[in-house]
Amino acid sequence: MSKTRLSARIDIKNEYVIKSIQFDGLRKLGDPNTFAKRYYQQGIDEIIFMDAVASLYDRNSLSKIIDQACQEIFVPITVGGGIRTITDIQGALDAGADKVAINTQAIKTPHFIEEGAQIFGCQCLVGSIEAKKKGNKWEAYIDNGREETGLDVVDWAQQLESLGVGEILLTSVDKEGTRQGFDIELINEIAHKISVPLTVAGGAGTLWHIDEVCAIPKIDAISVASMLHYGIESIKTIKERMVKGGHRVRT
Repeated sequence: MSKTRLSARIDIKNEYVIKSIQFDGLRKLGDPNTFAKRYYQQGIDEIIFMDAVASLYDRNSLSKIIDQACQEIFVPITVGGGIRTITDIQGALDAGADKVAINTQAIKTPHFIEEGAQIFGCQCLVGSIEAKKKGNKWEAYIDNGREETGLDVVDWAQQLESLGVGEILLTSVDKEGTRQGFDIELINEIAHKISVPLTVAGGAGTLWHIDEVCAIPKIDAISVASMLHYGIESIKTIKERMVKGGHRVRT
């Protein structure tokens, strides 16, 4: 039985940690490396840095933050936002990232994932999916949840796997920042349709929400933000809850 990772997601705008509700109404919280170092010292398994406005402003600007983080943080780092070329992937990896999360460019140019997998290996590529509920299904969104694509999320997750991603990062836009719990129905749909590792994000606010998501088989990582940023729970208490939910965790 593999160990389930606990990831801290740090969304960034103009070099500040920000938090939103459903990717809207951004609130500045502080320096990203201060947050990342604290979480590393407290036992986090992975850090996910996401540039919240990179796609909107057609840029990629996290290399400086990643370079600094790698001087003091020795857990895997995933970086996303504005990754649209092979050079962008190379730059993120050169700065010290272990993986890159790609959403917008994957949808615009699916071949980009195939090319990236061939050059860097599947293990470096994370297919980032931003999902919104539409009727009885979910639609994939791009540009940090701003623009609809018409793509069915379940179909797109399976396509991303076939294109060569080594992992899926699934974020519920509807639940993101609400602290009202994960979209359990969405996670169940995806978890049973893909075979690559699945990281789930969006909605964690209490330990009960951790219980709910731990009850779903085939979850490889749980990503939290508000619970840590606002000091609602500690990494230790969240991991203890994951163990009670039947998951092996890294200590």
